[in-house]
This record gives sequence, C-alpha cells and structure tokens, in this order.
Amino acid sequence: MHSKTLALAIAAALGFAGYGARADAATRPQSTASAAEVAQLKAQLAALQAKVDELSQQSEAQTAAQAETAQAVQKVEADGKNAGGTQSKSLEALNKLVNNTKVSGKMFFDFTNIDQKNSDTGRTAANGTGLDVKRFYLGVDHKFNDIWSANLTTDFNYVANDGETNLFVKKAYVQGKFDQAAILRIGSADMPWIPFVENVYGYRYVENTITDRLKYANSADWGLHALGDVGAGKMFNYAVSVVNGAGYKNPSRSKGVDVEARVGFVPFDGLTVALGGYSGHRGQETQTTSAPHTAQRGDFLIAYVNKQFRVGGEYFTAKDWNNVLTPRSDKADGWSVWGSVALNDDLSLFARYDEAKLSKDLDRNAKDTYWNLGLQYQVTKGFKLAGVWKHEKGDKSVTTPLPAHVQNVKTNEIGVFGEVAF
Repeated sequence: MHSKTLALAIAAALGFAGYGARADAATRPQSTASAAEVAQLKAQLAALQAKVDELSQQSEAQTAAQAETAQAVQKVEADGKNAGGTQSKSLEALNKLVNNTKVSGKMFFDFTNIDQKNSDTGRTAANGTGLDVKRFYLGVDHKFNDIWSANLTTDFNYVANDGETNLFVKKAYVQGKFDQAAILRIGSADMPWIPFVENVYGYRYVENTITDRLKYANSADWGLHALGDVGAGKMFNYAVSVVNGAGYKNPSRSKGVDVEARVGFVPFDGLTVALGGYSGHRGQETQTTSAPHTAQRGDFLIAYVNKQFRVGGEYFTAKDWNNVLTPRSDKADGWSVWGSVALNDDLSLFARYDEAKLSKDLDRNAKDTYWNLGLQYQVTKGFKLAGVWKHEKGDKSVTTPLPAHVQNVKTNEIGVFGEVAF
C-alpha cells in the first residue's frame, strides 16, 4: 500500500514539475529557465527522497510488527492445542477411572426392645430399647482390565449395649478372573460357606445364618481363594479357601494354614444343594504354641427359591471347634430351617427355627434354641424394613452357685429391622 502511494506521489510531482518547466520556458530566456528548473527539481527530489525514507522505515516497522504478531498467534494456537491435548488426556483418564470403579454399600440396622433374663440372676444389662447398626459395609471395586480387578470393603458396626463403634477391613483382595470357572482372589475375601448360604437364605439383615450366629465359621479370612461356576447354566459351583484361620479381624500369621471348601449343585433353576467342610487350627497354633486338636466342621444345605417363596435348611457338625488348645475333645452340631412367602409385590411373611447342641461330650446340657417371625416391607429398591419378633434360649451347666445345675438365658427381642443397599 505504501509503495503504490509513493510511486503515485513521485509521478505526480514529476508531471507537475515538467509542466511548469515547459510553461516557464515559453516566457523566459533559455539559459535562465534551465538553471531555475534544475534547482527546483533538485529541491523536489530531495523532499521526495526524505518522504521515501520515512515511508520505508514505517513499512519495515510494520512488517516486523506483523511478523511478531503472526509468531504470537502461532504460539497461542500451539499452546491451545497442547493444553487441549493435555485436558483431553486428563478427561479420558478420569472417565476411565470412573467407568472402571464401582462404589457399593450395605447397612443392617434395627430399633428394638430387648428383654433378657438369666435363670440365676434375673434381668441382665442387655435389657432396654436402642438402635443398633449391626453392619455397614462400604466397598470399592476397581477393574484394571478384563482379567484383573481389586476390592476393598470396610465393616463398621455399633451395638447399643456395648456403647462402642468398630471399624474393620473385611475384604481387601486382588482378583484374577481367567474364566467363569476359574477365579482367583488374593487377600481377605469371602469364605466358601457363610456368604453362599446368606445369598440363598435372603434375610441376613434380620439374623446371621446358624454357623455365623453361633460362631462356628468365619464369613471372610486372609489367604488364597479359588471359586467358579461350571457347566451349562452354572449347574455346578465350587469354592476353596486356604487361609490363616483367625478370621478377617485378625490377619496374624499362624504356624499352618486352614482349608475350607464347598461344592454346589443346581439341578434346575431355584433348587440348590451344597456340601462344605473346614479343617485347621483356626489361627491358634503358632511356632511357640502347639495345638493338640484340629478344628473340623461339615456342612449341608438344601433350598428352593423363586419369586413367590423360599424354603431351605442347613445342617452343620463340628469337632473341637472351641477346643483346639484344650486337653479334652468335644463335638457340636445344629440345624436351621427357614421359609418365606410373598404376599404381594411389597410384603413378605418369613419365619425361621434353629436348634443346636453346643457340647455333646463335655456338657450335654449346652444347647441353643432360636426362632424368629416377621413381616417384610419393600420400601423401595435397595431399602426394606421388617417387623420382627425374635426368641433365643441358651442352656449350659454351671457349678456356682451350688449345687450344680443348668442355667439358661432367655432373650426376647421385638422391633424393626432394616437393610439399605446401593
């Protein structure tokens, strides 16, 4: 633009100068006109040269500024692309983390009145009305790829009659799922028996299953766990755990390992038959403590479950379960039956009865009888309540006060029990 303007200015100046020179030449003498014209032209050319120099400097400055601006724009664009790429990668990583991580929770709670009486001493300190949060599980499950994943599940509970809260790590394991029939877990994970029976029973939030309630099994433990489903329609299932033996609350090392196993059979949809067993020292034998006995337990389950009703029964037999370190041996066994029927989409009526002989050799009077009766209401998905009446009677032989006699403790509990799951 400046170059064109300059050229036009020079041409115009030269044209006017030439025209003026010719006009003057017609009226003045030749020699005098030529000298004046030359001087005038020199002055005009000097002025034009100065103008050209000025415009040239301005053009060079503008060109330099335009170059700097272009470089700045390119840098901003490059930085924007880099920032956009970094942001895109961050969002991609965040999406991957969210999509591959699941958070779950489950809470068992109750608000009840307990009436407990000891045949020797009368009413006990457990009497009264209160709120219990029996369990609150919070779990995080992360999937690394199609095979490997990890799980962390905490276990919180509060019981009104002991006035304390407790927090444990119940499950913490790495899992490799190589096939539906070949799953490996390393760490603290579900044991083969209790969680399996709980799933069939369906009312864990009201009461533990019999082996869990009477402390003849652990629901989780530290070790190696293998499980899977085999056959068309998952007709067969199995689980084997090689563990420390003291339960998930006690990850201490023992001298040897304990083994629990289960095999299940589902001949048709709804019917489940299972056998299980346990052998070990329950984490009580160490390098400095010898165990004269080995704790053993056998289990059997049969149940049928569909949308309208469920009915089932569980049996266990144990040897030296509570006598690993005692000189004398002992045995115990027990059974539990349960059933429920759906009255409509929201209401279900359920009942259960347990009976166990807790010491068949050392104290033949040691027995436990338990039953419950309740009505469940499905408030919404993941939230259910039940009005329940529980009764338990425990007998054992005592020598004080004399004479030796059978002491019993009777407990009646009435209230509302609930489960929240997400």
